[in-house]
Amino acid sequence: MYAAPFSYHRAASLQEAVKLLQELGEDARLIAGGQSLIPLMKMRMARPTALIDINFVSELGDIRTPKGELHIGALVRHADLEHSAAGATIPLLHDCAAGIADVQVRNQGTIGGSLAEADPSGDWGTALLALDTSVICFGPGGQRTVPLEDFIKDAYTTVLAHDEIVTALHVKLPLKGSGGAHLAFKRCAPVYPTASASVQVMIEDGNMCKDARIILGCVGLTAIRAKEAEAALRGKTLEEKNIRTAADAARAAADPQSDMRGSADYKRILVGTLVKRAIGIAARRARGESVEAGHEYAGR
Repeated sequence: MYAAPFSYHRAASLQEAVKLLQELGEDARLIAGGQSLIPLMKMRMARPTALIDINFVSELGDIRTPKGELHIGALVRHADLEHSAAGATIPLLHDCAAGIADVQVRNQGTIGGSLAEADPSGDWGTALLALDTSVICFGPGGQRTVPLEDFIKDAYTTVLAHDEIVTALHVKLPLKGSGGAHLAFKRCAPVYPTASASVQVMIEDGNMCKDARIILGCVGLTAIRAKEAEAALRGKTLEEKNIRTAADAARAAADPQSDMRGSADYKRILVGTLVKRAIGIAARRARGESVEAGHEYAGR
């Protein structure tokens, strides 16, 4: 199927992009990587009357590391972060970037666009919620900063006004003694995960969990923060019994729907298993070990 007719506009600056959004109306859409929008247009599930290309807004493509933070421009491609030295400073983000879809999508798709789409099956909402992340937005009133936990309101719904643009993500670098992991299970590379989990822990005295953040993906209309699972670890040693209790609490927090990727019961069991594995990897990384992690595929 072909997309419905639309007009194409190229913005050279943020101000021009915002002006075009205002002038072209509610049915205009921004396009960056297009890996979410173009398939929807081909199926006519999205019918924008105008596309505004922001790929030529140069300041949106930078990865920077000012003191204590990682700044990711909205136009940074998944592959850019995967292969950057800055991205490697937060292994959880490298896990996420390196496993998204296939190499073509990673080279084209943008992190800001993925987050703004707020697809409940996307990876970035889950991974970035495990960290202290803020979304930088720009609109007619200037720039504003929104904590990520307040940015995504529902499936495919954010706090962005029609004439606002995501310009960057600011992620605070984890403190010493911290480690994280993002795991996702899928049938094959090009499809969305059946379930995913991001875990970030801070340990002291070798095995005591000082703090933890556990986020579940693809098992609800938005990513789910499993606070009872976090509490099961906080202030306790990371031994098998406590990790199992946290995984059970994460399983209980999940709210999946049955679909072509699996039944609700299957997803609930799967996400608990992913959380258990991710806690183990995060703890090892917090101790300074180099551990490979990321997306897992059926049949491997």
